[in-house]
Amino acid sequence: MIKEDNRYRSQKPSEDEFTADPATDTEKRGSLLRFLIAGIVFGIVFTKAEVISWFRIQEMFRLQSFHMYGVIGSAVAVGMISIWLIKKFRVKTITGEKIEIQPRKFNKGQIFGGLIFGIGWALTGACPGPLFAQIGTGATVVVITLLSAIAGTWVYGRFREKLPH
Repeated sequence: MIKEDNRYRSQKPSEDEFTADPATDTEKRGSLLRFLIAGIVFGIVFTKAEVISWFRIQEMFRLQSFHMYGVIGSAVAVGMISIWLIKKFRVKTITGEKIEIQPRKFNKGQIFGGLIFGIGWALTGACPGPLFAQIGTGATVVVITLLSAIAGTWVYGRFREKLPH
């Protein structure tokens, strides 16, 4: 039995949630604006660093360039150091909540999922992170990759309980 994890559930506001109180309405819209700005900055950084470049991704999979390996390796190193610091200093969220990092159990599905993800990444030259940035740069053919990612996510959600654990 798979235990449902509510941390990743969508917290989509209801239609009248924005009209209940003008003060909180402004705060919520401000929060959404911050996320939009962060997304735009994220897209600009990805574009300038050539992380969304189909050519750079193909170079990586052909073992012709270190560029993408350097970017990915740097992200892994920053992530490891961040997790270590969070655990060592018991860092809390902005709202003061304790951050709990749950240990993950390894299973063979991660191997199969990683292989499918890698094959898709190599074939399309796109992974989920920079899809919107690629579309924003005018690579509209990536919309097919986006729709495929959405369809794959739906299929996984539909059959998740029947897959090996």
